[in-house]
Amino acid sequence: MAQSLSKVLLHVVFSTKSRERWIPAPIQPRLHAYLAGACRAVGSEAYRVGGTDDHVHIACVLPRTLTMSKLLEEIKKSSSAWMKEQECGSRLFAWQAGYGAFSLGQSQMPTLLRYIDGQPDHHRTRTFKEEFHDFLKRYEVEFDERYVWN
Repeated sequence: MAQSLSKVLLHVVFSTKSRERWIPAPIQPRLHAYLAGACRAVGSEAYRVGGTDDHVHIACVLPRTLTMSKLLEEIKKSSSAWMKEQECGSRLFAWQAGYGAFSLGQSQMPTLLRYIDGQPDHHRTRTFKEEFHDFLKRYEVEFDERYVWN
């Protein structure tokens, strides 16, 4: 085959360092738009970005030319710098070192988009830690609790 083609859909989740509530509601839409733009800047289509005051979810495509770790490094680095420049942003802002990245099929995308859109309601009764543990179990990701949180 002369051309390399791919479409790897991802559900990416990461939180602020120590789950600090550094993303106030007024800035969330702008941060989410910024993260979508950061994805596009490295060749990833971002279908949806959402979250709460301490974490984000991104539904995107893994670009054919990047590793997952490079994709996350780029969007976290640029968005962290952007957050520090915002009036309501903390100068101490930082993302957690790690992330969760889960693959999905095209038919699962509508459900994921609704899930991301419902984050504010969802987190009225569940913490990010509870949510993340559920993802690890659902996707059967082996983990050591000592190293999940920083």
